[in-house]
Parts: sequence; structure tokens; C-alpha cells
Amino acid sequence: LPLVAKPQPTAPYPTATMVQAWFMDDSDADQRLPHKTDPEKPVSVEELQDLGVLHWTVPVEGHEAKLKTICEERDYKNQDQLTCSPEKLPNYEEKIKSFFTEHLHEDEEVRYIVDGSGFFDVRDLEDRWVRMHVKAGDLIVLPAGVYHRFTLDEGNYIQAKRLFKDEPKWTPINRPAEENPHRIAYLKDVSEVTKRRKTAEPEQ
Repeated sequence: LPLVAKPQPTAPYPTATMVQAWFMDDSDADQRLPHKTDPEKPVSVEELQDLGVLHWTVPVEGHEAKLKTICEERDYKNQDQLTCSPEKLPNYEEKIKSFFTEHLHEDEEVRYIVDGSGFFDVRDLEDRWVRMHVKAGDLIVLPAGVYHRFTLDEGNYIQAKRLFKDEPKWTPINRPAEENPHRIAYLKDVSEVTKRRKTAEPEQ
């Protein structure tokens, strides 16, 4: 299937407050810091879409009905909810380090942030890290086959709903996984999207 199988819905989902994203620096400081370059290099929502990453803003108040509509449009049948914080997660420091290991999944990774905040990082086609700061009201979809990782920010708290098309599959496939068929399909799809965008751009 193509990366963007279904267009993002328009009303009633506001898009004025889009997820903040930027290219990361190479510092090995605490993973929970923003890790912005100097000067900062922001990443647009269009660039995220080129990588197969989708985003919706769904206000937390009354989100159940709006989330249900998106689930029906994208065929998400199951969901659960988790809270990640030092108080709720045993061996917290070890756990968040394990989340930060670069990996891929063979299914979409879909998260709706109910409360708190954190960072999702994805690799672009030039193998650079793109960091996205997700907060309450953000719904984010990472495509199958993309290298990514997650960490909390300095707030050390996030509550999120996890959405699934089928039964949950938790097996992360750590990098390198270049022979994985989902990785191969992802690279093919993203390369085609990038090629179409460049073809459509007017000549300078």
C-alpha cells in the first residue's frame, strides 16, 4: 500500500497547531533534551509527509468521537492506553533507554497523546535524525519500515493511546534491518514520493 493511503481529514480537525519538528544535533547529552542544531533547522509538515509520517491535531476535550472517526477512516480496530513516568513505570531509566534504541516495526506505530509530552525521532533518506515534539492533542502515525525511536522529554511524563489495525505486535526490529521486506517497501515508497515532489516543483 502507498504510504499515504488515505488523505488526512479536514474539518473538524484543526491544523493550525502542527507538530514541531527539527533536525537533531550530534550531541550525546541526555536524550530528553531538545537536541536542536545551532542555528535550528526546522522540518515542515510536508517534509514529514514525504517520510510517510502523518499528524493530526485532535483537542483532548471530547477527543473520543473525533478519534473514532479517524480510526474508522484508517481501519484502526483496537486501542489501549499507557502512562509512562517514574512513578508508573518500573525501572524507568532503563526502560526509556530501551525505547531509545533505533528500530522499526512491521506495522504502523500510531499514538494519540492524552497528556504530557515526549519526542519521536525518525530517520530521513539521508540518515539524519528528525525529532518531533508530541504533546497533548497530537495524533501521530509512523509508517511500517521507518527507523525510529522514542523518549520522554524533561517533563518525564506522557499518557498516550496506542491504536492498531489488528492485534498489537510489540516486536521491535533493531537496526540494521535492510533486508526486512517492510523496510524495502518503505524505502521504495518514500523514494517514489520524493521523486514525484521534485518533478512537480517548478524549475528555478
